[in-house]
Amino acid sequence: MKKILLIILVSAFCYAGKSQPVKTHGQLKVTGTQLVDEHGAPVVLHGMSFGWHNLWPRFYNKGAVHTVATDWNSTVIRASMGIELNDSGYLKSPERSLELMTKVIDACIRKNVYVIIDWHDHNIHLKEAREFFGMMSKKYGSKPHIIYEIFNEPDYETWAEVKAYSEEVIKAIRVNDPDNIILVGSPKWDQDIHLPAADPIKGFDNLMYTMHFYAGTHKKWLRDRTDEAMQKGLPVFVSECAGMEASGDGPVDHAEWKAFVDWMNERKLSWVAWSVSDKKETCSILNPSAASKGGWKPEDVKEWGRITQQFLNNYK
Repeated sequence: MKKILLIILVSAFCYAGKSQPVKTHGQLKVTGTQLVDEHGAPVVLHGMSFGWHNLWPRFYNKGAVHTVATDWNSTVIRASMGIELNDSGYLKSPERSLELMTKVIDACIRKNVYVIIDWHDHNIHLKEAREFFGMMSKKYGSKPHIIYEIFNEPDYETWAEVKAYSEEVIKAIRVNDPDNIILVGSPKWDQDIHLPAADPIKGFDNLMYTMHFYAGTHKKWLRDRTDEAMQKGLPVFVSECAGMEASGDGPVDHAEWKAFVDWMNERKLSWVAWSVSDKKETCSILNPSAASKGGWKPEDVKEWGRITQQFLNNYK
């Protein structure tokens, strides 16, 4: 009887650690091209990205975080702060934006999952980004839960422009937070990963570079390009991905999605799927019937949501 009880207790402890990845892995760092934990063991994070905060603010709460972390087995959650787009973006509504972001970040810290603070922009706003990340690193820099994504998807900027911007924002973060992972974007919506590979940022530790893909549009050529970047020593983090075309709509390309997941698994690449939102498009995982505070029923979850949840739960 004692032996059975011991097995149950050990199993419960292991599950608790699995469901609280920060408790298990602690402070993350980069060794070579690999994300590792405080013990030096490789870490691969998998999770969900919330949609733009200024389009789907109703999901920016602790209940939705609980559901994504627990029912969807997310070890990392991405909070995507929209910078432009409408009057609710950070540039025009900074106080409301910070309120919503803080709700998600604080909920992730309580759940002991990693959280990406995502500057969800396609253009350079250096002054505002530097101030924002200085503020957030001062508030959260002591927490090992935090990952900073300083430029979601540069579109038509050159790598020289993105690099110069990134160096300034990294400096603002490192004043307060010398350790946590910083994710750096690359031109053409994070597909030109070969450019930073040829000219990486120097003088800072624990940087990774983001590659984004939509499997219906981006095929083997992007996997090959990313392989070449990693072979040159570039650490890569897939902070946004999905199974349909790059518009976020159209059918899910099941074969290409599986090819990408298999490829990421083989290379121990972390990935975050897009997105917790309820727009009438393929990439939004929820129907409008979904409750704002989580606890979603099967009929609330769309095809892409069911696919993503299944893949995430495969990592249990």
